[in-house]
Amino acid sequence: MKPGIHPEYVETTIKCACGNEIHTRSTVKDLHVEICSNCHPFYTKKQKLIDTAGRVEKFKKKYNIK
Repeated sequence: MKPGIHPEYVETTIKCACGNEIHTRSTVKDLHVEICSNCHPFYTKKQKLIDTAGRVEKFKKKYNIK
């Protein structure tokens, strides 16, 4: 590695909008994010499923398909 061309690798704190803080190391001093693994619906298993029931029947009725 060439000296003097790489960014400094420092301790950093990642702060989420939900209040969760993650302490790690990065080339950026402090990060603020809107969503993290603590509050993301995919990781918390609280993902809301969109009800698509009735769409196929509505399509068939609209175009008179049996």
